[in-house]
Amino acid sequence: MENQRYPILERGVRRAGLEGICALAVMAKAPRPGKVKTRLQPPLSAEAAAALNVCFLRDTAENIQSVAVEGRAQGVICYTPVGDEAAFDGLLPRGFALIAQRGNEFGERLLSAAGDILSCGFGAVCLIDSDSPTLPSGALRTAVAEMTRPGERIVVGASDDGGYYLIGMKRAEPLLFERIAWSTERVYAETMDRARATGLQLVELPKWYDVDDGETLVVLERELLLGEPPAFAKAEGFDARWTREFLAERVSEAS
Repeated sequence: MENQRYPILERGVRRAGLEGICALAVMAKAPRPGKVKTRLQPPLSAEAAAALNVCFLRDTAENIQSVAVEGRAQGVICYTPVGDEAAFDGLLPRGFALIAQRGNEFGERLLSAAGDILSCGFGAVCLIDSDSPTLPSGALRTAVAEMTRPGERIVVGASDDGGYYLIGMKRAEPLLFERIAWSTERVYAETMDRARATGLQLVELPKWYDVDDGETLVVLERELLLGEPPAFAKAEGFDARWTREFLAERVSEAS
């Protein structure tokens, strides 16, 4: 995948053949030191945090691709900042595309991402975080199945910290992103309230977790290096090989 580049989608420019496809879109920052995984600094340096972020992106993309090759889905990276597209060169499997993020506040970015991706011709979109490298593939498969069958619905996957790792829809629904206390433990509950208020069918995916601080990094290490899944897990996590190798090397250097 070295030096590989990816097509860039443009808002409002529809592409043929996407009507029955669900975009599995990762909300991601370009992996630059000091710009990503800042809550992991410490225990990691800025350079190590950026390297771990690259591993997360690789593993998440491989997980998505394992579902996309079965049909009805395509991987997309919804990135920021504009102009830093080259930071993703060679990190993603073939078949992925890029689309730029828009907006200032987080909710505005999510709503814009959903609307922009759907405006390219996709029949549905699932917005996915970039902090869950071991997310079970089954959760993605369920989301795609729900998003590609007839009728409108909203799919949400809860994170253990009170947020969510995925939200899926067939049309951009502003209500889902309004008056949400972002970056708090109330995000999932408030989003569920908004989802119910839309009157659409609501599908909940199994709980998983984000890795965004030292405590959750330990959970990830135990899962990938010791084979100990989080206590709430009801499914086997994705074998995040890039992340596992990074963590194993870190442990080896520390011993």
